Amino acid sequence: MKSNKRPSLTLVAAALALACAGMGSAHAAAKIVINNLNAPGVGFNDPTPATPVGGNTGTTIGQQRLIAFTHAANIWGATLTSNVPIVVNAQFVPLSCTASSAVLGSAGATQVFADFPGAPKAGTLYSYALANKLYGSEISDTPGPQINARFNSELGKANCLAGSSFYLGLDANEGSNIDFVATLLHEMGHGLGFQTFTNGQTGATFAGYPSAWDHYLLDNTTGKLWVNMTNAERAASSLKPSGLSWTGPRVTAAVPSVLTATAELRVVGAGARSPSGDMYAVGEADFGPKLDKSPLTGQVAQVALQSDSPGSACTPFNAANAEAVRNKIALVSRGTCGFAVKVKNAQNAGAIGVIVADNAPGAVTGMGGADASITIPSVRVTQADGALIAASLTKPNGNTNGTVAKLQRSKSQLSGADAQGRITMFTPDPYQPGSSVSHYNTTATRNQLMEPAISADLTHAVTAPTDLTLELFKDIGW
Repeated sequence: MKSNKRPSLTLVAAALALACAGMGSAHAAAKIVINNLNAPGVGFNDPTPATPVGGNTGTTIGQQRLIAFTHAANIWGATLTSNVPIVVNAQFVPLSCTASSAVLGSAGATQVFADFPGAPKAGTLYSYALANKLYGSEISDTPGPQINARFNSELGKANCLAGSSFYLGLDANEGSNIDFVATLLHEMGHGLGFQTFTNGQTGATFAGYPSAWDHYLLDNTTGKLWVNMTNAERAASSLKPSGLSWTGPRVTAAVPSVLTATAELRVVGAGARSPSGDMYAVGEADFGPKLDKSPLTGQVAQVALQSDSPGSACTPFNAANAEAVRNKIALVSRGTCGFAVKVKNAQNAGAIGVIVADNAPGAVTGMGGADASITIPSVRVTQADGALIAASLTKPNGNTNGTVAKLQRSKSQLSGADAQGRITMFTPDPYQPGSSVSHYNTTATRNQLMEPAISADLTHAVTAPTDLTLELFKDIGW
């Protein structure tokens, strides 16, 4: 049986550009072969001269892209075991993008299989590469590549994150660029089995079979596994932010060693609605310092929209806003410019921290972006919570108010995990085809390779205590 589902890696409001080169192979415990489908002169075959960077010795863009791809394949090859070579068909083609967002790439299994000798669970679909590993030899009657991978050939052009680029070095030192090796590891992860073949939007299983994933996806609000749900129940479950947990024993055992205590915002003082203070869920930034065990405490000051700014905190603060936020925690609204731009402007004005309130309804998520010069912490809250905080301010641009914020770490809750310590999956409302369910939750900290966006603090590790991807693979049979 074949599936065309390919979970995509979406990067919103950030910069990038990507490509690759030639045909190569990676040799390790599992042999991974990279099959270049691009025509001469483009993509993996781009002859544009390039200077070696970060351990990548290629002298053309195409060579560097292939070297990076082979490096990523070697990481997976050294981590997994299989008697059957894993062939990846790879090419650059136009993918969805706008001036502020883009699909970096997409990848997935080319075929899926059920009820074969060696299958851990009966009547259950496994990705082609995993099925080969479990079966012990080539399983398909029509052998071919196990993974299809595509990357966006439009990135960096005028209508697609102009001026951006992929970092092709092998040392994870991408700075403000996008780490291509991390992106490759992510996409190969999908093709190796980090995906469900069940349609989360409709709840329908593929060809009437549940996926290996469905045995481990638990709706933590109803206590039911996907494999035991109706289509309607699965569709509803995929829209519950932080409501879908992974129950695999290997991942759950590793969660405490990988995830940190969740960040939270506590509002106290005269502006709080309760004597003990108000607690708000927050998303953390990929840039700037992380919160530590000692709370960052300060009065909250709301930043007013300036006539010279297209959005809240998108330009250097005028005298009034600078006076309002100096030595305080700035409250700004999301929109128009990037998160890092807002935080850096607040930092330059003297703020000690930043709260970014969403400008549209939805569950709280983290903040992407990169700026090594940012030295103050920042968090994101929902639109509704931002409105409550703003309403509590007695003098939004004055020198004093009754609202004091404490940015701190929870003493009991792990980031990205449910109350039982199980990692949760990415389940936004509305549903995001290609991203929902088949990724870890964006609230996880540290950031995980298999979240739906590439984060600046990712390393090239796929194992605990840095990353939970291999542990999930072990749960499903790798």
